[in-house]
Amino acid sequence: MWDFSWLERRWSGGGYEDWDRALDQLADRGYDAVRIDAYPHLIAAGAQRAWQLVPVWTEHDWGSPLPTHVQVQPHLNDFVAKCRERDIAVGLSTWFRADSEETRRRIDSATAMANAWIETLQSIEAAGLLETILYVDLCNEFPLRMWAPFLYPDSAGARTLSRSSSSVQAFMRESIEAVRSAYPTLPLCYSFADDFRTGARAEAVDYMDLLELHLWVTHPEATNFYATIGYQVESSGFDPGSYGVLADHARETFAADPERWLGGLRELIETAARWSVRSGKPLITTEGWGPINYKDGPGLDWHWVLDTCEAGVRAAVATERWAAVCTSNFCGPQFAGMWRELDWHRRLTAEIRSSRLAAPIAGSR
Repeated sequence: MWDFSWLERRWSGGGYEDWDRALDQLADRGYDAVRIDAYPHLIAAGAQRAWQLVPVWTEHDWGSPLPTHVQVQPHLNDFVAKCRERDIAVGLSTWFRADSEETRRRIDSATAMANAWIETLQSIEAAGLLETILYVDLCNEFPLRMWAPFLYPDSAGARTLSRSSSSVQAFMRESIEAVRSAYPTLPLCYSFADDFRTGARAEAVDYMDLLELHLWVTHPEATNFYATIGYQVESSGFDPGSYGVLADHARETFAADPERWLGGLRELIETAARWSVRSGKPLITTEGWGPINYKDGPGLDWHWVLDTCEAGVRAAVATERWAAVCTSNFCGPQFAGMWRELDWHRRLTAEIRSSRLAAPIAGSR
């Protein structure tokens, strides 16, 4: 998952200042796909404009912690072309990054969502790069307010929308069907980060081509790990003390009873696999296995994260339901403590690429 970092973290030391180097390193570690933000709302509003982006957080090492200017095209096509040169497939998604004009608020209907993505795909197709696209996730972790604020009234106190509500289901179905009418062979979905158990029991996903589920050991549907150590996900983005909590308690808490935490993760993975079987949809996970948030810093040891992610990868591939498997959501050059573990990456990507798959992605290359 290179999210919006691929375009925003291009300062010296940001990790993506040299795309050729970063992609060579990715391929050297055995990866053959990457998921990035295509900024469809900005492409639709002005693909070659310079947009001022507002930081989504200051404490996490995804994206820029300061206001920054980006121009989406032709940089998106340039990046995809570099991926094609290395036989790296590209999954497109969007976090609907906030800019100084709040352009994302223009996505006020399923039609607007679909049109923004169709225009984005047309700009990629015009450059002869469409065959490099693995799939399209129309919105990251839908319908969370953080990434889809256009679904919510201005009141910050409005309740989080349920994905199973008729209005949200209609929005997803209508937007996917509209994009599919323009690009019938391109796999389409929305990614999810909650209500996995509900989905496995009853949620309709017949209009999607795959399930993109984000599954972590620290997810409350898996364990109460964060509650146990006193870490608050909601306030951590702008709270420097949140990483102090992780540094003080995460590694020791995990090491004291690893099977307790890994057992919860494996159960969540099995829940996702049951949803895949019930729906007949293959799974993709591009964010997962370890903690939701982590980075390099004093006292922040990576070994327990590596161990947790390794266990998650192996549990996922054993189900034979995953068509694409991340090793973590920290698999990028800005996370030096994980990126430098060459043998770990190569060993896990070899296991992923040699694993058996019972449910391939329809329409994928």
